[in-house]
Amino acid sequence: MPFWSTNFRESTALKDPKRNFRFTVEFGGLEAGQSLVWWAKTVSKPSFSIADAEHKYLNHTFYYPGSVTWNEITLTVVDPVDPDVTATVMDIITQSGYTPPTDKNSLGTMSKAKAAGALGTITITQIDSEGLQLESWTLWNAYIKDVKFTDLSYGDDNLTETTLTLRYDWARVETSNPSVAAVGAGGKSFFGVAS
Repeated sequence: MPFWSTNFRESTALKDPKRNFRFTVEFGGLEAGQSLVWWAKTVSKPSFSIADAEHKYLNHTFYYPGSVTWNEITLTVVDPVDPDVTATVMDIITQSGYTPPTDKNSLGTMSKAKAAGALGTITITQIDSEGLQLESWTLWNAYIKDVKFTDLSYGDDNLTETTLTLRYDWARVETSNPSVAAVGAGGKSFFGVAS
């Protein structure tokens, strides 16, 4: 039965559709007890593109699916001062291996292992009205690719924000309900690591 024709008075077990404002973001690389990024304002869910190859035969063109490329995600957070977002981001970048060329002995460089390790496992979770998980995305080998601190203005009384662009290799998604695809096995976990 479609959600728009549901009589919610008939059953308290009925669920609302997924809502954009019900989500959490977790950074596994933050100190113990601080992994929940409660200051997250917006986040884009993982997405991917499938390349295609074309083959021409006489006056026909045929297409075949190719490699999958996962797209970057964008996370916007407000700066609550405690914790200090600027300090946290700069510390993650430093732990990733970046050192400014302040002297001739500054030879350290960033690496994927250090960058992914400094950020830790990133998890984006959509929740229901009770705070229960509906959908959870885990990013593999995520690192910060771009940082944009907010512009300051005397005429703007909005909260200070920082926007992060994250690059990752792929994402695993887990859902609370199985797929209804006829060809699938009705699974609830996709793109996970084989066990």
